[in-house]
Amino acid sequence: MTELDLKLDRIKDLLAKYGVNALLLQRSASFAWATCGGSSYINTATDFGVGSLLITPTGRYLITNNIEAPRFDHEEHLAAQGWEFKLAPWFETNGTVAKLTRGLKLAADSTFPGAIDLSGEISHLRADLTPEEGERFREVSRLCASAMDTAIRAIRPGMTEFEIAAVLNRETQARGVLPSVCLIATDERIFNYRHPLPTDKKMDKYAMLVLCGRKYGLVCSLTRLVHFGALSSELRHKMEAIAEIDATFITATRPGTTIGEVFRQATDVYAATGFPTEWQLHHQGGPAAYEPREWLATPTSTEAVKAGQVYAWNPSITGAKSEDTILIGANDNEILTQIPDWPLLPIEIGGQIVNRPAILEV
Repeated sequence: MTELDLKLDRIKDLLAKYGVNALLLQRSASFAWATCGGSSYINTATDFGVGSLLITPTGRYLITNNIEAPRFDHEEHLAAQGWEFKLAPWFETNGTVAKLTRGLKLAADSTFPGAIDLSGEISHLRADLTPEEGERFREVSRLCASAMDTAIRAIRPGMTEFEIAAVLNRETQARGVLPSVCLIATDERIFNYRHPLPTDKKMDKYAMLVLCGRKYGLVCSLTRLVHFGALSSELRHKMEAIAEIDATFITATRPGTTIGEVFRQATDVYAATGFPTEWQLHHQGGPAAYEPREWLATPTSTEAVKAGQVYAWNPSITGAKSEDTILIGANDNEILTQIPDWPLLPIEIGGQIVNRPAILEV
């Protein structure tokens, strides 16, 4: 069974479960998932692309306009993949969905008139990765790690956060990866904001670079920090505590364990290291696939971890953070965004050593 066949079977099972006949996929994330890596976005500031997919009992359709059709055919190879193109001129409304679903019960991956919203269920489908997607995730993560490594080693005191962001964006895009999230903070802004959009502030001695990179629709995430001059004892202590918390997240994320239980184990370490409430100040991450997080983990999450899934945990203590993308294997977990020669903090958990990134000291 091909990757596409497997996904179509999963869609068929989902429709049967909810008693519907057809499914409309409008989100760029769902489009990429269902086409095994196709890109429907033009404007990266919106969740919706310029093509939609419709699956009915009698066919599979790509709904788009005359502008986009040639690229979908020649570069995304969607006609060869078996999608029937349903086109309208760019200046007219495309009535294909109404026509092809007349008399059918419709579901969608977002709000759509007359359709059942199955966005949450489809997020879970996207998170259950195939082996082919796991291999693509390895490639995306390797490229993002390389971009981060080159960018962070190139920055210097006096650069603005905008300039640092430009370096990270350039290195990411030069490797064929879209930087969908690029957060930069320097000095006191690392302590003030969990989601720091870059500004014109000039760096003094401390910088945090956060990257989410997309390729084949898949999104990996990582964070690294660099400090010019000696670290304070406070900052070193916080980074060591975060490394222990992150290592707990990674080792606890094993098949069959609920996400809520993983979360509980990590928050216990927050408390044991002297920071019992810091987890409440920022989300801790969760399963990743065609969104940076397909859904966020919480203390009450009941979903079980599955082999083949990818997770991006991002624990933080005010002024310090640790984040990598990991692949859940049948026997162990693989850190996909490791950077060779990066300084590491070895953490022992249950006789196992888990290396977490330290702050790069220059």
